[in-house]
Amino acid sequence: MELQIIQNKIYEIRGQRVMLDFDLAELYETETKRLKEAVRRNLSRFPDDFMFELSPKEWEILRTQFATSSWGGIRYQPFAFTEQGVAMLASVLKSETAIQVNIQIIRAFVILRQYALGYAELNQKLETFMLETNMQFSDIYQALTEMASLTEKDQKPIPPIGYLAYEK
Repeated sequence: MELQIIQNKIYEIRGQRVMLDFDLAELYETETKRLKEAVRRNLSRFPDDFMFELSPKEWEILRTQFATSSWGGIRYQPFAFTEQGVAMLASVLKSETAIQVNIQIIRAFVILRQYALGYAELNQKLETFMLETNMQFSDIYQALTEMASLTEKDQKPIPPIGYLAYEK
């Protein structure tokens, strides 16, 4: 399975990266209803930091992105699984497909985390660069302001540069 496909199914909800139950069911090649049944039978394995149910408002916002109809498709708010929740699904869903897909999903989460760390480092370097250049531009601006504030009489005459032509 291609990691890009999995990464496109990871959303940021409530400040956490999560995957939704219907996307996971599709990847595991099972029905969403069966996945939810397995989770409900093992609810003690899924604390709030592993899985949560989307609020109606959160689901409404997401549903507009999926363009699902009001008469068909998903009728209940989906479960959102964090990286740890997805890992726990491997113990609940025991099929070989689920195990292999879980490995790929965990790899996708790890890659996203690495991107985020790289982005944070790059952002820090950019902020440092901006502070340094702002100080330099501030010094240049101050020097130009001082030069512009001098009147002509305050300025020393500048001797001409180059050769002077003498008439004979």
